Formats: sequence, C-alpha cells, structure tokens
Amino acid sequence: MIEDLRHQNNPVKLPSSSGLAKYGGSEMAINDPGQGASAGTWGSNEAAEEWRRVAAERARFFGPVTERMLDLADIRVGSRVLDIGAGAGDQALAAARRVGPTGLVLATDISANMLETAAISARQEGLSNVDTRVMDAQTLDLPSASFDTAISRFALMLVPDIDEALRQIRRVLRPSGKFAAIVFEKCPYLSIPHAIARRVGQLTSPPEPFGEFRLAGHGVMADAYKNAGFHDVAIHPFSARRQFPSLADAVRYAKETPLPLRELMGRLTPTQHEQAWADVEQVLQQFVGPDGYDSPCDFLIGVGTK
Repeated sequence: MIEDLRHQNNPVKLPSSSGLAKYGGSEMAINDPGQGASAGTWGSNEAAEEWRRVAAERARFFGPVTERMLDLADIRVGSRVLDIGAGAGDQALAAARRVGPTGLVLATDISANMLETAAISARQEGLSNVDTRVMDAQTLDLPSASFDTAISRFALMLVPDIDEALRQIRRVLRPSGKFAAIVFEKCPYLSIPHAIARRVGQLTSPPEPFGEFRLAGHGVMADAYKNAGFHDVAIHPFSARRQFPSLADAVRYAKETPLPLRELMGRLTPTQHEQAWADVEQVLQQFVGPDGYDSPCDFLIGVGTK
C-alpha cells in the first residue's frame, strides 16, 4: 500500500542500499546527508538556499506551465502522485493541493537538501499529504503499480539514462496511470549562455550540447515514451516569455540559480569565465527593450499512459 511510504519522524528518508546515485555525470553519496549536501550543484546547501530565495520568481514564470502539466496528468482528489526530480517541490505542492487530504504526493530527488526545502514548504502551507524521499529516477525503490500518476518538471532531460528512468516510472504506475513531464524545447536565455561557455572554454563533452534540450526536437520525447512502453503518447507545446526588469537582473539570476549552466561555467578558467559572462551579457542585449529583458521560452509537456 502507498501509505507504507509515509515517514513518521523524518521528512527525508535516505535509502540504505548502495548509497550512491549518479546524476548529471557525477556521483553523490545519498545515504549521508552531510556528504550529499556538499556534492555538486544540486546537492549543496547553497543550492537549496538559493532555490528558496528565488521561489517567487520561479512560481511567477513556471506556474502556468506547471498547472498545465497537472491538468494533462489528470490529477484528481484522492490521487497518489509520484514526483520525479522534485527539487524544491513547487510542483509537488501544487499536486498536493489538488489531491487533497485523501491523496498523497511522494516527492523524490537525489538531493536531500532540496527535498528538505520541499518538506519545509509543505509544513508551512499545512500540507500533510506530502512525503519526501531521496531516490534516483533510474532505480526507483518503490512497489510496482503503486501510483496513479507521475510527474516531472525540468528533471527528466537531466537524468543520464532517460530510457531506464521512463521504464522505472512506468513500472510504478498502476494500469492506465499517466506520466506527464515538462522539458525545454527552445529557450535563448538558457541555450545562448551554454553555447558561449562551450565556445570560450573549447568544451566538447558531454556529446549532447547541453542537458536541458536533450528531449527537444521533433519526435524525440514521443519516441522515448513509446520505447519505454507508454501508449496514447502526446506532446503538448507551451510558450512563455522569460522576463526580468533589466539585463542585469537576467544575468544575475543565471549566475546565481543552481542550473547545469553553473557546472558548465565551473569548468572554465578564471579568465575564460570572465570572458564568457561578458559575451553572454553582450548577446542577451538583443532581448532588452523598454520594459526590460524579454525573450521567448518554449516548453514541451509529454504525456503517456501505462
């Protein structure tokens, strides 16, 4: 029963198995919160704190596409929902409001610090139907057919083995259960800094240009779902605008928010790092108008049924 997943004392349950999760190409110890907190951009205390600090900006920009994902996932009162790569838990809390006290949302992520942020937010909002558990999407330690729905916001495309993650997600869904995920399709605010960092640093690995866009392109996301065994697969485009009061605000957010861009920039020498950000600011200037920074940002919402 899904209720067996509830944690009475600790909102973040650490698995006692292998103790290692690979995500984004780096190893992170997940059976020790102290180790996990210092390993990589996503697991650090600093990352979690920065994620909390920009919560309002994140909700303003990602709120509409998140609600659309939840609609497409057909989340209802009483549903049991699995959130893959939950991070700070914005979408998990949104799902929890929909399922009500008779439902349950299990937020999973490889970062204990991020999940603690989600747990704190749930407690502050009075949501007792949210549980958190440190877990790798590629090896879900969960019973088969135990969830009505699974969701993922901007995490699926960052999992090293997307195919295995999709197979695992499908396994834990009940028959006719749905999985809905949001990924980036086109977003100059992300793609331009990545391209500049790679050019300046002469970086050639990993083989894909950058993780956020691994599932972009015609048929890529749909094929991944179908290969994992999902049917009734549909890919829904969603367009938004990335807006900031000024170019300085846009660049500051990109520098401070824990995105894969920070790890990429961290591979540059100090001189290259300075040059890359100068070039980023110059190229992003094209999106500045009388109301500040404003560039398009297109998403894909993939939905499949078990």
